[in-house]
Amino acid sequence: MNDLILLAALWEGPKHGWALKKVAGLISGSGDLHNNLLYPLLKKFVREGWVRRRSEPGERGQTRAVYSLTPRGHQELLRRLSEFGDREASSSPEFLVRAGLFAILAPETRSQILAARDRYLASRESRFSALQQSIATLDGSEWGSEVVAFLLEGVTNERKWIRALGKKIAHPPGAKAERRPAC
Repeated sequence: MNDLILLAALWEGPKHGWALKKVAGLISGSGDLHNNLLYPLLKKFVREGWVRRRSEPGERGQTRAVYSLTPRGHQELLRRLSEFGDREASSSPEFLVRAGLFAILAPETRSQILAARDRYLASRESRFSALQQSIATLDGSEWGSEVVAFLLEGVTNERKWIRALGKKIAHPPGAKAERRPAC
């Protein structure tokens, strides 16, 4: 997923390596991207033609590399974001990265991503509900019941949020309501 995050970090415009480390870290929520991940990926992206590298003078007289997405890189990012199968649907980070980038995706792609994630969550909700019922029949399972209730609440809340996102896709803010003729 680091490659997806790195391409997404370049969506808004050119960045040098240090800035990419910081932005990718913010997007992933796991701290700065390590140089041993960042630079091999950038090298691969340049080789694939997805990213352009140019040199420019730094603030202290050094030369620094600046990276930007090419048109092929834009296409590759959109293609990768649109790929959302069962494996991606089961991953919160994969889903959240895509949801955070919904602005660049077509409404039908957004809807497909939400539907896939919701199917996965419905399955988890069903399993947690069954587990909760079986735990209730056991004696002395107070802590297990607490954990399952917490997990079930998280799934329920995420499904509510997905429904709200679906409504935003169907009726974007600022979109004009369809006028109906007066009867």
